[in-house]
Order: sequence, then C-alpha cells, then structure tokens
Amino acid sequence: MAEARRMGKSELFSHFANRFGIKRMQAREFFEELRQLSESELKRSGEFVLPGMVKLVVQNRLARKGRNPATGATIDIPAKTVVKARIAKQLKDSVLPD
Repeated sequence: MAEARRMGKSELFSHFANRFGIKRMQAREFFEELRQLSESELKRSGEFVLPGMVKLVVQNRLARKGRNPATGATIDIPAKTVVKARIAKQLKDSVLPD
C-alpha cells in the first residue's frame, strides 16, 4: 500500500460539513456528541457499537507476571481496565485483500 497522509480532524470536519451542507462547527459538535455518547455507553453497559465499523468493549485484565526484556527480571503487572476496539467484519472485508 502506498504511503499516504492520514486525514486529520480538521479535514474530517470539513468533509462532513461539505457532504451534508452544514457548518464545520456543526460537524465538530456532532463528533463531540458521538464521543460523549460512546463514553457514557461504555460506562453504562461496557460496550458501544458503530454499526458496520467498530465495536468498543470494556475489558478487565487480571494481574499477571511479566518479564523485563532488558534484564530478564520477573515483574508484577497489575490488574487494569482497558477499552478494546473490535473492527466489524464488513469493514475488514472491504479494506483487506482477499
């Protein structure tokens, strides 16, 4: 795949503003509301789905033993909660080669 510059926030807001005939500020507010909604749903139910794109899931990781690769010493890795993104099959199939 050829190296291409990724789309920034400003370009994303401009694209949606042009596509739907709204102001960039309205597009920015839409994405801010989407972010807030995803946060509240992750806190409430532990998952948030953007159909056909991604499913965000809260996952609790258990404490475990690890190894410092530089010294080889055993270390304790504490338990923590993380958010994982699971890409929808429909998106994977459209982007990835067969």
